[in-house]
Amino acid sequence: MDNMIGKLLDNRYELLEVIGTGGMAMVYKAQDHRLNRSVAVKILKSDLAEDADFRRRFRDESQAVAMLSHPNIVSVYDVSRGETEYIVMELIDGITLKQYMERRGKLNWREALHFITQIMRGLSHAHSRGIIHRDIKPQNVMILRDGSVKIADFGIARLESAKQQTMTQQALGSVHYISPEQAKGDRTDARSDIYSAGVVLYEMLTNRLPFEGDSAVSVAIQHLSSVPLTPCEIDPTVPKALEKICMKAMASDINKRYPTAEAMIADLEEFRKNPDTSLDFTIEELREKPSSEPTMALPKMKDVAAHLAKREEPPTIEAEYEEVRPASLPRALIITAILAVCAAAIFGLWQLVLGSFDNEPEQTDFEVPNLIGMTIDQANADERVKDIFTITQIGQRASTEYAAGQIIEQSPAYGMTVREKNREITVFVSTGVKSGVMPNIVNQEHRAAAVMLRQLDLNLVIDDTAEEYSDDISAGYVIRSSPAEGETLQDGDVVMLVISKGPKVIEALVTTLTNIPLEQAQKILEEQDLVCAVDYANSDTVPVDYVISQSVAPLSRLAQGSTVKLTVSLGPEQPPEDPGTAEEPQSPEDNAGETGTETLPTDGGEASSEGETP
Repeated sequence: MDNMIGKLLDNRYELLEVIGTGGMAMVYKAQDHRLNRSVAVKILKSDLAEDADFRRRFRDESQAVAMLSHPNIVSVYDVSRGETEYIVMELIDGITLKQYMERRGKLNWREALHFITQIMRGLSHAHSRGIIHRDIKPQNVMILRDGSVKIADFGIARLESAKQQTMTQQALGSVHYISPEQAKGDRTDARSDIYSAGVVLYEMLTNRLPFEGDSAVSVAIQHLSSVPLTPCEIDPTVPKALEKICMKAMASDINKRYPTAEAMIADLEEFRKNPDTSLDFTIEELREKPSSEPTMALPKMKDVAAHLAKREEPPTIEAEYEEVRPASLPRALIITAILAVCAAAIFGLWQLVLGSFDNEPEQTDFEVPNLIGMTIDQANADERVKDIFTITQIGQRASTEYAAGQIIEQSPAYGMTVREKNREITVFVSTGVKSGVMPNIVNQEHRAAAVMLRQLDLNLVIDDTAEEYSDDISAGYVIRSSPAEGETLQDGDVVMLVISKGPKVIEALVTTLTNIPLEQAQKILEEQDLVCAVDYANSDTVPVDYVISQSVAPLSRLAQGSTVKLTVSLGPEQPPEDPGTAEEPQSPEDNAGETGTETLPTDGGEASSEGETP
């Protein structure tokens, strides 16, 4: 049992179990008692903790990854402050991309596009902060249950401005994914990560690596000198544009690769929108060699072997390579061919000698045949299986690659050698393709659309990161999907949704409208598609019908159709009238003379005449 289990780091992180190990550190599942959450804690191995160089590298890693915060990068929560060197990270509920590919085999191009786009987004974020991962490989890419991707283990990342070191100084990367400049020990930059990401994309599309070999050194040399088969040469169903993106990322000439992760993302996005797009370069251009360099100097074999032996999963290198002078590649290949012929001759002679003995020993080592794609009956009838291996079915599951009844997974794997006492091959058998029909999710709220897709029970990976403006579809609703309505869906397919951002808002720049006539201000707002609202007020300084103030400050930006309120002058306020100057009301008697009415006495004292004489 690990003696670290149960320990409490800094009175906060309780180590519960080992969940991983690497070349420099052990990774534990731990409980953060302060925040009551599960975390992953990476602790520098005890045999390296006394090495000042390893401690320095471990601290560099801590400082580098602590600068990163992105959905496609494993988050770092805390770093050690005491004697024990450790990093506290996000605990991922998922599997590595390597494990995912081992389970599914060759991925369909939609899955590969979904995963590589997220990988490149994470790398773009890291590169923008001057950090190169330098060890991109499927083992360092985590697939979460929701289909999202996180890049893990920036264990050999460092600031781009830090002093560069050669391959002989540090074990960097993994041999099947390293860039040519890493293999040669040259200076690396962000384009080295792009090359490694291209190899990962190649492996997802073809279910094989671009270069294989009997030793790490031979694989490294192939990165320098060989040209791999294109994905379409292996699988003609791979879209041509995606193949071109993959091969440009993997260009051996660093100057012909994508210059930045953003540039590669741009082509990936263009391809996602239109799989038939025609990119402005050809694979032949990427392979073209400069005429000024007819030969290539090989790195020192002794240094390469010593460097590769330090990797986390080192291949066996049985002989130490002696230092040789740099030679041209053709001469090196000729020498290798001569040695191979000699070895073959010696082996043949040895077999001839052995054949002269009557009592030849019984064979006890057997190479495991490739049973993938066969039925169990076909496998049992194979001459490489008869009387040597026993085939046992231990399970079955749906497969997009193999028909029902065909073997989709075997253990031990093809090419392995087993002893006489271990001749059983266990297999998983396909139940056929689990499929369904794409429903109509256009104009559905994107979360409701995702629920509809998950209810199909096809383990679909839903990519809803693409957004577009739409005058017809409300924000947050689905504009279109790929595959489209009515198309066939298979188990594990990636469904891409384009989500509406609503109508594109056109902004207007509000100008200064004060101290100008109202009519002129209204005309300016009308030209900018802004609505004018008017209010009036008295002003001692602003002339009548001129604008006193505006509700939106000058140089502000407003969406077209917005309202700007203007306050317009009525001129100075008029003083109230003086009460003493008002006319008093007149009595009837006063008004009588004015109207020409006269009252006269009569004999009886009662008669009156209006305007008449007696």
